[in-house]
Amino acid sequence: MRIALFITCLADAMFPDVGRATTTLLRRLGHEVVFDADQACCGQMHVNTGYQREALPMVQRFADLYADADLVVAPSGSCVGSVRHQHALVADRFGSRGLQQQTRRAAEHTYELSELLVDVLGVTDVGAHFPHRVTYHPTCHSLRMLRVGDKPLQLLRAVQAIDLVELPGADQCCGFGGTFAVKNADTSTAMLTDKMRAVADTGAEFCTAGDSSCLMHIGGGMTRARAAARTIHLAQILASTAEAPFQPDVTAGSVTADPPVVSAPPRAGGAS
Repeated sequence: MRIALFITCLADAMFPDVGRATTTLLRRLGHEVVFDADQACCGQMHVNTGYQREALPMVQRFADLYADADLVVAPSGSCVGSVRHQHALVADRFGSRGLQQQTRRAAEHTYELSELLVDVLGVTDVGAHFPHRVTYHPTCHSLRMLRVGDKPLQLLRAVQAIDLVELPGADQCCGFGGTFAVKNADTSTAMLTDKMRAVADTGAEFCTAGDSSCLMHIGGGMTRARAAARTIHLAQILASTAEAPFQPDVTAGSVTADPPVVSAPPRAGGAS
């Protein structure tokens, strides 16, 4: 199949390995991956902060590029959620009838990575190999807006040599929420502390998720706490094979080389 990659702002600017891993994975499965350099932000940040009209050019750009595409994939439940739920809202309020039709066509064939693999391509075993202890954090948009369910877990369970452990309180938000972390920093930090402790309690080497935004938040907190675990996107695990194992990019995001092993961070409100 011919699949268009919508990279997302965060992957483009801070986590390029996620885009490369997504491409590597899909090509290994026999699909053609195309990338349009004219793509831009999905506009979610503008809509979420009340600037719906200002998001119109970004909604228009996405519709122009992808309304007639065969399939579109994004390594982000958050951005796919925006395409499916916010683009039509913006088009209906501020766009033309033509844009309204375009946004609905684009949304119909835009998928988060695990959705694409399991629901569209019909595959759970992608030939991955990842000999590490891993725990999975289901991000809020993928869990509650896209309702991907256990699709990411189906994919992870099929990975060779992985030691997959359940994350306590997995469905609890990590506290990022985009501008929520800025406007409600104390609450966000308390939620993050709970999430980091849950990750530490699993003894996992890696915490994985389908959204770089949540991984950035969790990974940043763990780096500051000098915790043992690191963050890794689902695409990076699925792209890893015995012949071409995952190699962390120590210059990008929160992935660091061999961080020191220390105790878990204190619970929110506890002594530091």
